Amino acid sequence: MVLTFPATPPPPPPHPQNNKDYFDQGLDEVKLLQYVNAADPQDEAGLLRLHDFFYFKEHLVLVTELLRANLYEFQKYNRESGDEPYFTLPRIQSIARQVLTSLAFLHSLGLVHADLKPENILVKSYSQCRVKVIDLGSSCFLTDHLSSYVQVVGLPMPPTLKVGTNWCHMRLRPGPQNESIATLLARLEGILRPLPRWMLHRGRYAHKYYMKDGRVYEKSVHSGRYEYLRPKATSLAWRVPQADEGMLSFLKHLLQARPTCLSVDPTKRPSAAQALHHPWLEHQY
Repeated sequence: MVLTFPATPPPPPPHPQNNKDYFDQGLDEVKLLQYVNAADPQDEAGLLRLHDFFYFKEHLVLVTELLRANLYEFQKYNRESGDEPYFTLPRIQSIARQVLTSLAFLHSLGLVHADLKPENILVKSYSQCRVKVIDLGSSCFLTDHLSSYVQVVGLPMPPTLKVGTNWCHMRLRPGPQNESIATLLARLEGILRPLPRWMLHRGRYAHKYYMKDGRVYEKSVHSGRYEYLRPKATSLAWRVPQADEGMLSFLKHLLQARPTCLSVDPTKRPSAAQALHHPWLEHQY
């Protein structure tokens, strides 16, 4: 058998994230970080600090301050290692206060983070329980016509900078118990009760998860058939068993609790600045 080879090997396939769209998004993040850091010279807002950036082998490289693990990975490690639980109520309270401070600062600059999640909150100090909010690549200004809405099931949410949806997402995100977006929506409805019909009618992607009568559905990976998902009625107290009355009051404040249920209307929830005044954040443990 005779094997022949080309004179020069073919170039490797391009990295899936090495394209113009990602490069432009990276440049946008550089500009936003420079803008945000300049507005916070004393580094008091809890946002990532950019030191430098350069272009190397067709990649945009950002040089930032050195931070630790993100909250999602650290919580997973902490749970699986068998170590003493790190996320005690005092630490959860401290993280909540820090993140709300970061969001309130961004909002004061007319910016929406648009991608707040545990992976985008990194630990700066374990002993002092200090965190930093990162990843402004998806952020936008309120005056940005193309990106002035945060999508909730495809529903344009007026960018009044509400925070309830973010905290709900951080508590109940796709994972071992939420294998898909549909199961996550069903679990959320179990707590928040059904979404208002006007939200479903206006949601760009609602038809992918909701029937016209408001029922959640998805295609079973086992049978290949479409199935309805019946939300199991539950509560915040049951979902967050480690929370005390103060923390439950705080969560209900973010979600605008009513006597019979929680509000799912994002326009009625408090802003980050308003949420910072909740009594639980000042409670001394």
